[in-house]
Amino acid sequence: MNNRVLVLNQDFSPLMVCSVQRAFILVYLNKSELVRPANGYKLHSVTKSFPMPSVIRLNRYVSAPYKGVTLTRQNIFKRDNFECQYCGTKKDLTLDHLIPSSRGGQHTWHNLVTACKSCNTRKGDYTPEEAGMPLLRKPHKPSYALFLRELSGHHGNEWDEFLG
Repeated sequence: MNNRVLVLNQDFSPLMVCSVQRAFILVYLNKSELVRPANGYKLHSVTKSFPMPSVIRLNRYVSAPYKGVTLTRQNIFKRDNFECQYCGTKKDLTLDHLIPSSRGGQHTWHNLVTACKSCNTRKGDYTPEEAGMPLLRKPHKPSYALFLRELSGHHGNEWDEFLG
């Protein structure tokens, strides 16, 4: 049982993702309510059967600080779907600064992309325009909801209305 459950705050805003076990305990202890069961799946005890949660909502509002996505190497790879933003390959990946560091390029969401070693070497100390290497997708700062969606695995559209 390694499915994930979307946890909503009392106001139905996405808060986090947790395990099915944790979600079931929250529902069982009346600390949350079941919003969406997982399509036809059940949890069984010795004498009872319970719907497996896919989305739950907390009964009390939890004040959470702003949840932004941290700028890390792994998160850049996730945002770019683990593929080179120049040629589309998924092998030998590294990070590339669109405006090279040596020319004042910052370490930001809008200046970093995933690139394979070959493309990164070919681009060198130039911008993509100067090197004649157009990007497959323009870099952007991802939303927290996008990363919750990434954690969802294959939940079909059970989470879609809550993640926007």
